[in-house]
Amino acid sequence: MAKIGLFFGSTTGNTQDIAERIQKEFGGENVVTLHEISEVEDDEFDDYENIIIACPTWDIGQLQSDWEGYYPELDEVDFSGKKVAYFGSGDQEGYADNFQDAMGILESKVSELGGKTVGHWSTDGYDFNESQALKNGKFVGLALDEDNQADLTDERISAWVKQLKGEFDL
Repeated sequence: MAKIGLFFGSTTGNTQDIAERIQKEFGGENVVTLHEISEVEDDEFDDYENIIIACPTWDIGQLQSDWEGYYPELDEVDFSGKKVAYFGSGDQEGYADNFQDAMGILESKVSELGGKTVGHWSTDGYDFNESQALKNGKFVGLALDEDNQADLTDERISAWVKQLKGEFDL
């Protein structure tokens, strides 16, 4: 099975915990290698055809601090020919006007750099007003809300990983 690189930023540990759960759902570290974005070198993206990018939305629609620091360096990464999936965590009730914006910000940038987005996710079951992570009526990746819907996270992870296995041709 082809390796997947999962690149994440996590301030409180929630996104790292979700990344580890996704890694386990895929079959463990033999399939998915975790990379904290604060410790990544640009050429580490070159090791993967299949990539998952994970970022929570902070404050009013902002990138998590490690991703904010790395964002300018994305211009040095060639995503051409790579399939890229996204997941994010956010609070759809407290921040209904910018739910999952960070995921949308990163997807837009990586797409401009040649990445092919996979892993789109339905908005069914969510209650929010606006999001930069919406394209063609779907989220650009898995939207998680540990504040208000933590009870749905495992079910959503399982369904999304099953979907990605097909889209990643695994």
